[in-house]
Amino acid sequence: MSTHNLHQLIEQAERWIADDPDEKTRADLTTLLHTAGSPDDELDEPRAQAFLELEDRFSGLLQFGTAGLRGAMAAGPNRMNRAVVIRAAAGLAAYLLTEVRTVTGDEDAVPRVAIGYDARHNSHAFAIDTAAVLTAAGIEALLLDHALPTPVLAFAVRHLSADAGVMVTASHNPPADNGYKVYLGGRVVVGSGRGAQIVPPFDAQIAERISAVDSVASVPRSTDGWTVVGPDLLTDYLASVGRLADDAAPRNLSIVATPLHGVGGAVLQSVLHTAGYRELVLVPEQAEPDPDFSTVAFPNPEEPGAIDLALAYAQTLDADLVVANDPDADRCAIAVRDPRAAQDLKKNSGSDTARAEGWRMLHGDEVGALLGELVAAEAANTPGAFLASSIVSSRLLARIAESHGLQYASTLTGFKWISRVDGLVFGYEEALGYCVDPGSVRDKDGLSAALLLVQLADRLKARGRTLVDELDRLARIHGLHLTDQLSLRFANLARIPETMARLREAPPTTLAGSPVTEIVDLAEGSALLPPTDGLRLVAEDGTRVIVRPSGTEPKVKCYLEVIVPLETTATDEQVASARHTARARLDAVRADMSAALEV
Repeated sequence: MSTHNLHQLIEQAERWIADDPDEKTRADLTTLLHTAGSPDDELDEPRAQAFLELEDRFSGLLQFGTAGLRGAMAAGPNRMNRAVVIRAAAGLAAYLLTEVRTVTGDEDAVPRVAIGYDARHNSHAFAIDTAAVLTAAGIEALLLDHALPTPVLAFAVRHLSADAGVMVTASHNPPADNGYKVYLGGRVVVGSGRGAQIVPPFDAQIAERISAVDSVASVPRSTDGWTVVGPDLLTDYLASVGRLADDAAPRNLSIVATPLHGVGGAVLQSVLHTAGYRELVLVPEQAEPDPDFSTVAFPNPEEPGAIDLALAYAQTLDADLVVANDPDADRCAIAVRDPRAAQDLKKNSGSDTARAEGWRMLHGDEVGALLGELVAAEAANTPGAFLASSIVSSRLLARIAESHGLQYASTLTGFKWISRVDGLVFGYEEALGYCVDPGSVRDKDGLSAALLLVQLADRLKARGRTLVDELDRLARIHGLHLTDQLSLRFANLARIPETMARLREAPPTTLAGSPVTEIVDLAEGSALLPPTDGLRLVAEDGTRVIVRPSGTEPKVKCYLEVIVPLETTATDEQVASARHTARARLDAVRADMSAALEV
């Protein structure tokens, strides 16, 4: 970077400091400028690193897209901070005022916005800033009274007839991050998308208004005037989930649960207690909200080690089931005791850990199949009823839908797409997201999903069976579908498009020895799917791989699936053998894709 550009960078930072309403981030940026020093002096390593950090922070405004905003918390336009949130709220306010008044034909129409937040650092401050900006703009702002799960905010958008919803959360991201999800409903979006997260063109229209904000100082903010939504909202949400309770379930299940230091613990406990499940232990070290996520390296149930504490408690207490929610409780993970997993691990290690005793977390596709079968059986042959999953999820759900006389839809990744399927009765994505009550929450909900899974395990236990047995039953009917994922994380984001381009130019010609017979560039779109950055490979034996950049993390992800046919009369031993065959084939596919991606 030239000396001239360094001077410009310092001027940008100084202007930002002058416009920043937050004393902490002003001090943070001032310290960084002090470390950088004068561009005219010789650069040593600390000063060079300071200028690189400044360059990154001022590389542009944090991108507002269909996932809203998400990023590390620090000063500067390319970070999450109060200045960025105030600008985002101002842009959202301008968009809503135009849209609601255009739709209604009433120049005095007042939009209504529900605002929720989790327990991360700065979440409450970002929510207050949003309420302050919206109120000053003449919008009715409804601020939830304490930190609550994302599904409660998604419920509020529909339940309170809000035109939009804002949830301040970074979901399962690292502690240093925060985010800003936007939902649209009320008079802005009608039909199946009412109350769902934004999709194009809404994101670009809001982003355009955000970019038009001159400065934070130019954005009016009220000091009061918004409405604080009290405990009745949570009561109504819990009543809505409670309607899913099965009166016939035996209530004879021992459960260990963890909210992973997030905001779902007390709400999940209330959901399960109300449904009659009293033998419930919340992992005490993780039961209360903790923005530093002190016992986990990464607060995502999918990450290695994240649910180890819960598994240890389950082993010690001889529990039947482990339930884990991510920090904002819109995702749900389930761990079960699987004797086959115990045998496999003991053969390899002889370990006496909980995993060696057979405890394993079910894959998101396995849980999706269990819930899909449960909902499909209840909705069987209902005209116009759909099951839906993302394009990267297992193809098993389509077979389940067909077997129950229901329709199936495959969508782009993300619940913003799944929830827009007309006639939706159940939707899921393999990343532990499940929508089991789309009439109430048009988004993934890890709390209502947990209730249905607990009840299913409870009923199966009464018949001497388990969730693993139910998965085997589905395999006998539809074939054994086994899925896995390969992820490649990047420090340099420029390498992500380079990796995708290289794969398009030279895709693998075989997958686990089976010739690739179909290569589809998802960027070209189709009659059923809008364009998206991704590649789908299908082999002669049905093996499928989908490669795409993550929408929320600096990763390229490969979604792998193999199918092994089974007879409906297959014995337990034959099912176990098919699982070993499928696992070996998946491992071979993983190796092929690792080579193709140069991992």
